[in-house]
Amino acid sequence: MKHAPLPIVLILALPLLAGCDSLMQKTGMQAAPAAAPPPRPAVMPPAAARSAAAMDTTTEAERAAALAPSAASAALGKVVVALGPPAEPGFWLRSSLVSAERPGRVETAGGKSANVTLLPGSGAASLSLPAFRALGLSLTDLPQVTVYGG
Repeated sequence: MKHAPLPIVLILALPLLAGCDSLMQKTGMQAAPAAAPPPRPAVMPPAAARSAAAMDTTTEAERAAALAPSAASAALGKVVVALGPPAEPGFWLRSSLVSAERPGRVETAGGKSANVTLLPGSGAASLSLPAFRALGLSLTDLPQVTVYGG
């Protein structure tokens, strides 16, 4: 089965997004301010990628930002995380601990931490491939992390 190329899917989705904006204007609703900078365009790993390093498309600057110390924030809880979809770029954690996207941080039992985007989810929590690598976690482990949200 062939899938439509990503640019075609995005072009077809634009009218739907425009409709949401006009509906919000008609009803007087306002969009919530963005909690985090907009994500960079998805960079898909090469089709021939077979290793974690080859599939990790983050830049050195993105890795440095993820590992930079961040301001203290409230602990939201602890979750056991599995590796998320390796082709999904960026530093993120998807879990039921949040109901809306926002910036956050995860910390391992060993004290390593990374800044991530917290994404709402249900069921098992998943952590991005770049975050797993930045934290020095084995891709086959199911580590417990403490989640902090700002």
